[in-house]
Amino acid sequence: MSPDYAVVIPTVGRDSLSVILDALEHGSGPPPREVIVVDDRPTPGPLPPTRAARVLRSGGRGPAAARNAGWRAACCEWIAFLDDDVVPPRDWKRRLADDLDGLGLDVAGSQARITVPLPEDRRPTDWERGTAGLADARWITADMAYRRAALVHVGGFDERFPRAYREDAELALRLLDEGYRIVRGSRETTHPVRRSDFFASLRQQRGNADDALMRRLLGEGWRSRIGGHPGRLRRHTLTTAAGVLTVVLGLLRSRAALVTGAVWAALTARFAAERIAPGPRTPDEVLRMVVTSVAIPPAACAHRVRGELRHRAVRR
Repeated sequence: MSPDYAVVIPTVGRDSLSVILDALEHGSGPPPREVIVVDDRPTPGPLPPTRAARVLRSGGRGPAAARNAGWRAACCEWIAFLDDDVVPPRDWKRRLADDLDGLGLDVAGSQARITVPLPEDRRPTDWERGTAGLADARWITADMAYRRAALVHVGGFDERFPRAYREDAELALRLLDEGYRIVRGSRETTHPVRRSDFFASLRQQRGNADDALMRRLLGEGWRSRIGGHPGRLRRHTLTTAAGVLTVVLGLLRSRAALVTGAVWAALTARFAAERIAPGPRTPDEVLRMVVTSVAIPPAACAHRVRGELRHRAVRR
């Protein structure tokens, strides 16, 4: 029996949206009852041809709000979420149907296996290695099917997460805490590495504000619950403190500035070296790692403080 499902695709207008819609229209397998594209740009603009998909607007409030708008507009048993930059195989619909077939009512979601293609002729860059981490991420909504009744039960995604960061794991933990299971299916979806600019890794530090919300919602042990690696915030805090002290002591013409400056330089050099070593070590990549390694620690600390202040009233 074919599953009753809808496909929801939040988008910011990427051309890759056409790839997904083409796979849904021409690929093999039972078709969805509906395809919903949610335009999540603050100012809607032209989209690639959306064919028979229904287009909604979410006002640029982030992927959590966009996915909520999509699944709440659908009336199917299952909601399959796809990001607008993935590449589903031609038989994705058939594989999804196989994954959903026979799942018990205690199963809230079915997660796809994500593949991130990396260069074969050189070592991956820092940005490429970061994207490759999606392949091992738990509950990633790049390709995730959720039972609509389970989403209704827990209220969907938490829209206080404004980025594509942590909102998927937070939802999954709420579902698990309610006694649901989330299983990994056999379907595979490719997540290509998007192009990045010089300061992409610096902008990623905004996620530290979302980590503050995760801590407020889930307690100090939240990172281990999502299978995450220990963060670098403590070291970034030490590096930033050493840098600030160096400036202050330098203005006071204190010789202690030489000591704190040496600490700052050593910590920054270590951070840069850790990022350079596994990469291609091209001049452009080395320059990018050095410059952003100087800027990332204070940026990470500033965003974390901003998050703690913004979410200080949140209770578990």
